[in-house]
Amino acid sequence: MPDGATGGPAAQMPAPPIPRRPLPRPSAWRGALVLMGLIYHSTVRNVRKSHRNAVAGLLINVLQTVIFLAAFFFMFTLLGVRGSAIRGDFLLYLMTGIFLFMVHTKAVAAVVKAEGPTSPMMQHAPLTTAVTMASSALAALYLQILSAGIILFAYHVAWTPVTIDQPLGALAMLLLAWFSGAAVGVCFAALKPWFPEAVQIGASVYSRANMVASGKMFVANTLPGSLLVFFDWNPLFHTIDQARGYVFLNYAPRFSSWEYALWLSLILLVIGLLGESYTRRHASLSWGMGR
Repeated sequence: MPDGATGGPAAQMPAPPIPRRPLPRPSAWRGALVLMGLIYHSTVRNVRKSHRNAVAGLLINVLQTVIFLAAFFFMFTLLGVRGSAIRGDFLLYLMTGIFLFMVHTKAVAAVVKAEGPTSPMMQHAPLTTAVTMASSALAALYLQILSAGIILFAYHVAWTPVTIDQPLGALAMLLLAWFSGAAVGVCFAALKPWFPEAVQIGASVYSRANMVASGKMFVANTLPGSLLVFFDWNPLFHTIDQARGYVFLNYAPRFSSWEYALWLSLILLVIGLLGESYTRRHASLSWGMGR
């Protein structure tokens, strides 16, 4: 009889393995959703990191903006230069400058303070420096928009109705001021692992210089050409002046351009990302051990 009928060696041979299908590669949409979820959770973490109580952190941010508004209001009043501002609500004129100044400088500081390539947080596989910088910038934008909305609502209810000629344009300039600040912050962040102390000083000097260089205290249309050159380089100066053109019906900016601010911000962002990519490839956890 054949070996298979008697339970011989042929019957004891193992069955051939079943071929396994390769696992499907994650789609681009799935990867994008994972990235968006990671940025969202990292943004929430950054918002809550500023204060244990989220409401208290928001109120502190509102208080900082109100202090700025009060300081500039009394300064303009004591100097007697309120009449040189744009015809319209004087406090709204101050808000257009201070809101954009705050969102710009807060974005710079947030991106500079984000976890870099040498941070222990980078040991977690899904996390990247791009995610940490984006989430830090979005957290700053979230707090500033909420603060601005609370102040405008309180002013509208308690003082006088707020009238904005083109609200969408004004909001676009606020976002552009934030974007330009984030782009500047990325450039600083690319240099931070190489020169940490110098970058911290440079970012602080940049923010302090923008107290004047942003032009939030001046009306661009009234500046002579000899003074305009000291402000024309700054993208924040252009966004503030353009925002006032959208807020006030009787003001038409003639010496500023939002296109300049947008293109300069995109160029700075590309330069910063290229520098950050180079830094990330050469970063080492031992850099900070001797500091």
